[in-house]
Amino acid sequence: MENGIILQMNGRKGSEEKKSKDNEENGKENLKKTQESVLYKIEDIPPWYMCMFLGLQHYLTMFGGTISIPFILCEFLCIGETDPARGYIISTIFFVSGIVTLLQTTIGCRLPIIQGGTFTFIVPTLALLNLDKWTCKETDPVDPQEYWQLRMREVQGAIIVSSLLQVIIGYTGLLSLIMRWITPLTIGPSVAMIGLSLFDVAAHNASGHWGVAGGTILLMILFSQYLEKAWIPLPGRKNMIKFRVFSLFPVLLTILIMWGICGIYTILDGSNPNISVTARKDLFINSDWFRVPYPFQWGTPTVSVEGVVGMMAGVLASAIESVGDYYACARLSGAPPPPSHAISRGIGTEGLGCVIAGLMGTGNGTTSYSENIGAIGITKVGSRRVIQYAALIMIMFGVVNKFGALFLTIPTPIIGGIFCVMFGIITAVGLSNLQFVDLNSTRNLFVLGFSIFFALVLPKWMESEEGKGSIKTGSDAADQIITVLLSTSMFVAMFLGFVLDNTIPGTDEERGQIAWKNQHLSEENYDAVTIRCYDLPWITPLLKRISWTRYLPFSPTFQYW
Repeated sequence: MENGIILQMNGRKGSEEKKSKDNEENGKENLKKTQESVLYKIEDIPPWYMCMFLGLQHYLTMFGGTISIPFILCEFLCIGETDPARGYIISTIFFVSGIVTLLQTTIGCRLPIIQGGTFTFIVPTLALLNLDKWTCKETDPVDPQEYWQLRMREVQGAIIVSSLLQVIIGYTGLLSLIMRWITPLTIGPSVAMIGLSLFDVAAHNASGHWGVAGGTILLMILFSQYLEKAWIPLPGRKNMIKFRVFSLFPVLLTILIMWGICGIYTILDGSNPNISVTARKDLFINSDWFRVPYPFQWGTPTVSVEGVVGMMAGVLASAIESVGDYYACARLSGAPPPPSHAISRGIGTEGLGCVIAGLMGTGNGTTSYSENIGAIGITKVGSRRVIQYAALIMIMFGVVNKFGALFLTIPTPIIGGIFCVMFGIITAVGLSNLQFVDLNSTRNLFVLGFSIFFALVLPKWMESEEGKGSIKTGSDAADQIITVLLSTSMFVAMFLGFVLDNTIPGTDEERGQIAWKNQHLSEENYDAVTIRCYDLPWITPLLKRISWTRYLPFSPTFQYW
């Protein structure tokens, strides 16, 4: 009997070793095929004029997601529709995105990956601003500017302090330890709740004119789905170039067309202010042409425990989601899977970027943009230099304040239609993590279904009149902390998924752990030459001569103990 068990164990061990070897060979073969198909790999440098054009394309790709964030925040910050501050915030968020993208591509993970505003911070921010002391009152404030800046400073303080957690878990390598307990059933529901919990924001904006919002939705679907492979011919050096304009710019094309339709309506009639492009023309006229964003431009940030704790849910979700973005970006740009030191630097740099965003007053943080990773897959251009050009373009447009004010004249029903599509995609991105999970398991269905449903129910009740004063611990600070956490649907989903999936009995295969880990091959499968693209510029030779740097998780010389 014992001999039989030993033979069975040896056979299983041999099978696992064979599977590991097959994964290694398949990984190298896939990397080779990807590198052959990429026009410009990660360390290639296209001509400067090509970098300018491709960089502008990346800017336009991330534009739709980034511009959406200030439109959501300004209403909850109690900023008036005719207040030029709306344009200042838009310019600031693009300016900061450019700075953080430069940092990420130079000293961070070194992948060609765009950094921009993140929706993972929106949910805890709205939960904080929905507290009684921060909700907008119907009466006109004595000082409108100070009225909204008080709220902005509270959001800034929460972002700055909570982002220090991401800096720590990144540069200390703690994320690798946390990831052992973060499963697809944890991250899936929490990311999905980012989109699901914002449905009322999309409905509110679209309700100004459902005809315009519906037209926006139809065009988005037409361009991004039905015309995804359609192209228009452009002259090239030798042959005609197939330019897939619809798959590259579905958001921009939709906005321009519907914006133009609303402009024609304004000329012919213009009786409905909700879709009039001149309703907020004073914002554009009164804005300065140039304005350089600077730290503490809205005043000194304030810090509250409830704001910081609630924002940490967004920090963790953003960090975990970015790890998947790094692997996807590496694969599409012809680079090997990122080693642990590159991931540690990438997450740490994202945290540093969030701190910078908090100091500058964007009202948001920064994260990796998966839509720009998709653009790399479409264009077959994975050059790091192209993304650095895109970062410079973002900084330039962030300084030209008229540019930010111009887009504030977009009618809100158009923004509402864009929200309906984009929030749906965010929900789907979260649910896509379930591809690794056995969905025939009643255990997994329970964890998934309960985490999502209860994360909708509890925050909704907390926002009601009965729920707002229901938490009474005897401490005002504790009451506010618990209220913010229970009002943040993303935190509720993450907490339930984490606890249930790690306590209810289930096999690793059933929970999706094995498939999730096997999708990424270890950097040990690749030689030092292919890994060199992740080395820090200028100082890596020096680090290799200093023996103790092998203990630094963010150093290219890092070795596991």
